Amino acid sequence: MRHSVLSAVLASGLAAASAAHSSDALAADSGYGAGDLFTRFGVAKVSPKNDNGTLLSGAVEVDVQSDSAAAFTLGYRFTDKLGVELLAAERFEHAIELNGDTQASTKHLPPTLTLQYYPLGGTQARVQPYAGIGVNYTLFSDEKVAGATLELEDSWGAAGQVGVDLLIDEHWALNAAAWYLDIDADATIGGSDAGTVDIDPVVVMGGISYRF
Repeated sequence: MRHSVLSAVLASGLAAASAAHSSDALAADSGYGAGDLFTRFGVAKVSPKNDNGTLLSGAVEVDVQSDSAAAFTLGYRFTDKLGVELLAAERFEHAIELNGDTQASTKHLPPTLTLQYYPLGGTQARVQPYAGIGVNYTLFSDEKVAGATLELEDSWGAAGQVGVDLLIDEHWALNAAAWYLDIDADATIGGSDAGTVDIDPVVVMGGISYRF
């Protein structure tokens, strides 16, 4: 399911870009490119992978549930085709099932920095797809578990991104994007090492983009 979401976003972006590139009717008022400072904002859904590992030497199966929250990005294009973008959001809160029962929860912030490539950057195409690679740092907080104390260590990991802007005018665009984040958090329960929770989510965001 995670890979199908990423494939769908990328395929739709590339298909739309191809159509835009071949049609003068899709020419924008002005091309996006070098020197652009922009923000994207909307709603993001964090969907962890299905198998999140086990704790306590395999005695406890972990299943981290999805959550949605407001999110935004801030980016800069230092050439027509290359830029950087930072993803931020309000805290996501995830229920955690242990052996099939909802017994725990955690909150997290997933700041993610990506280096992006825009194949149609600097052109007049209304549809601007992009892809990026980078790094994610996940900060966990407010962990809870029934009958004990739970702590998840903050996590560093790789990140991948695909997205597309549909330009409305010189400043505004519609946006859809997806990230894959490598999030593996070491866990302690009752102060003792319990194992690692493999979250590895896909983050899907839909919203609006504004170029300053």
